[in-house]
Amino acid sequence: MSSPLLRAAALSVSIGRHAVCRDLDWTVYAGETWAILGRNGSGKSTLLNTLAGLHRQDRGELGIGGHALPAAAAGRNARALARVRGYLAQHQTDPFASTAMETALVGRHPHLGRWDWESPADRDIAVAALAEVDLADCAERDVQTLSGGERQRLAVAQLLAQQPALFLLDEPLTHLDLSHQVAVMDLFARRARDGAAIVAVLHDPGFAARYCSKVLLLFGDGEWLAGPADTAITTSNLTRLYGHPLREIGVDGHRWFVPG
Repeated sequence: MSSPLLRAAALSVSIGRHAVCRDLDWTVYAGETWAILGRNGSGKSTLLNTLAGLHRQDRGELGIGGHALPAAAAGRNARALARVRGYLAQHQTDPFASTAMETALVGRHPHLGRWDWESPADRDIAVAALAEVDLADCAERDVQTLSGGERQRLAVAQLLAQQPALFLLDEPLTHLDLSHQVAVMDLFARRARDGAAIVAVLHDPGFAARYCSKVLLLFGDGEWLAGPADTAITTSNLTRLYGHPLREIGVDGHRWFVPG
């Protein structure tokens, strides 16, 4: 088997006095699609920030594509790390005016030298990324005029233009209507089939069961469970996870979960 794109060994993460995970042993390989599930406040975003090198772990080892974190997230290694992992934040901010095309092109920066300008090939990659999220007609629009859903899709396009091997997605379906939720999940499923690894914080266990091969459950007290989605996403585990009884419903070969 090839080397993992992400490896955590005895990883413990907390924020304040809240334990996110204790002694997490976890590997993510190319082609895998992982969902991270947990109730509000369980620390899903904190863990993803740690995986991205933006939050320091309490103890344990963490590496991405041969780069040890958090050291690789700073200094001269940051550009090399950004060519391996791409991070989609939960919230997008636009303090300055820019077009959607200019924003998508930011994803190409890890592939450029310090004084390089984007090439025609870089622009072609950005154009293709905008088209893939149904924003081709918005290339010259100011980002501050976009709706919440359009801005979220633009953030996805920027990440696609970055072309990382590992996608770390914090609530990628935020602000999206149902059709675009499905389109974005289909998009990342294609990336996984092409060899990328996907780790996504999700809220709907049905989407996790439908699109993800593996799942990491965060129970909110430092306890965790990682494994195949088919066996780890169960009504008993989800009832414990969310603190509310759930029922499983099968529709056209897919599993969906509703409050009991």
